[in-house]
Amino acid sequence: MPILDIKNLTLEMETGGTRVKALDRVNLSINSGEIRALVGESGSGKSLIVSAISGALPPQWHITADRMTWKGENLLSMRADERREIMRRDIAVVFQHPIAAMDPSTTLGEQLEESIPNELVEGKLFWQRKQSRRRTAIGLVHKVGIKNHEHYLNAFPHQISSDIGQKFMIAMALVSQPDLLIADDPTRGMETTTKTKVLKLLARLNQTKSLSILFVSHDLLAIASMAHTMTVLYCGQTVESGQMKHIRKRPLHPYTKALLDSAPSFRNDLPPKSYLPTLDGTIPTLQHVPIGCRLGPRCPRAQKQCVVTPAVRKVHDHTYSCHFPLHMDKL
Repeated sequence: MPILDIKNLTLEMETGGTRVKALDRVNLSINSGEIRALVGESGSGKSLIVSAISGALPPQWHITADRMTWKGENLLSMRADERREIMRRDIAVVFQHPIAAMDPSTTLGEQLEESIPNELVEGKLFWQRKQSRRRTAIGLVHKVGIKNHEHYLNAFPHQISSDIGQKFMIAMALVSQPDLLIADDPTRGMETTTKTKVLKLLARLNQTKSLSILFVSHDLLAIASMAHTMTVLYCGQTVESGQMKHIRKRPLHPYTKALLDSAPSFRNDLPPKSYLPTLDGTIPTLQHVPIGCRLGPRCPRAQKQCVVTPAVRKVHDHTYSCHFPLHMDKL
């Protein structure tokens, strides 16, 4: 049974007196100990899904779902304090811009110690509890690969680099020993060596702590080697989902293939100045989404039937939504 199970999640927002669907019947599930990649272009709705799971959506936005459960409990029907308790202990989120997510007026050590739940602090007297928080904070920064803890715990957010800030965000996320870590594009803008360190850290936490991870990104090269499963999102719709090794070997949806083909190749026989394959057009705005399949105007396999929304089809544990998938050679 999945620990997080989302079925037909729809998110509508008010704009100009009308409602637009930012998310349209999105499906997503995560099992215990699984690393699931959520990929798609910028503007496809990946961060909106993270906000919907964490309950951080504005009240004027309308969210509905056939099923949205955490360990069998309905997230949409529970009280606000119950939802906050789940986010405090069971689900942790690492945001895109770590420095902007921190308090600029306090040191990193103070912010990390403050995030430690009271039940995990030892001692009865105030000085004993203060020492316990400090020991826990030092242990956490060592766990995420920060060696010079004395320097960084006393530093302010503007005094550290982005990779150190990202590691601190991961440490703050792990302080409550969550079951699920949601990493919302944590390696954006990082250089290759720093990105590799963060990815290895997340993979190690998954292996040693059986930590489930939802890795949100548009960088397929960054997550292809570590994710077990992948869900592909386009313009607020789920277009394909399945095992990472199967999707990489044989994608069924044209958009998934376009994403895989757009990744840079490092083959030795690649001619100089070779062009990267691209998909014509741009992702549509929410006010002007196409009817039926939203990829239709950009899809090289589009036909008249694509003006009808495709049903979700399943091949073993591989699902896709397309009238003319890639395993159909003849159109």
